[in-house]
Amino acid sequence: MTTAESRASDIRVDLLEIARLIAPGTTVLDVGCGDGSLLDYLVRRRQVDGRGIELSPEGVNRSIAKGLSVVQGNAEEDIAFYPDHSFDYVILSQTLQAMKRPDRMLQQLLRVGQRAVVSFPNFGHWKVRLSLAAFATMPVNKILDHPWYSTPNIHFCTIRDFVNLCHRLDIRIEQNMAINASGYRMRCHHLFVANLMATQGIYVITKKA
Repeated sequence: MTTAESRASDIRVDLLEIARLIAPGTTVLDVGCGDGSLLDYLVRRRQVDGRGIELSPEGVNRSIAKGLSVVQGNAEEDIAFYPDHSFDYVILSQTLQAMKRPDRMLQQLLRVGQRAVVSFPNFGHWKVRLSLAAFATMPVNKILDHPWYSTPNIHFCTIRDFVNLCHRLDIRIEQNMAINASGYRMRCHHLFVANLMATQGIYVITKKA
């Protein structure tokens, strides 16, 4: 998916990549859905039966203004109230690193959904490594856009960290990709290269049979 296509759809490149992973006509819960941009796209373009949960009142209001079914709540706490296997897909986009316990959150996602689609900023990207090596300070960039003292991100991870966590939790990785700041897609078969060159990882995960 190109940057031009993203502009035409008024949606970020990484969200378009996530949308491509969602089968049309399925049920979807978008956890931490923000202003509803991805959920709105999925409802209109992929004909999903979509629901969302969002912490910020502004995000909830913008989502509702789009005609979306979104409730306000703390995703990490409130997801426990959703029944088992109540959605085909549960999406957690650019939010895993803000969770108090990312490991438990992944387990909850796969309790509620048959599959989970998870994206996160890659702290192993070469620019992050260079910033730490050259300036000995936490980086601030388009993906990690808050200074260390006010960031909502409390558990930074690399693509390799995420893969290792999935293995530890006995989670199966169905699909994966890594993208850079320009939206260029790379498969994660070469984990060293993806961990070095990608600004974020996108994974479709399920429970092992």
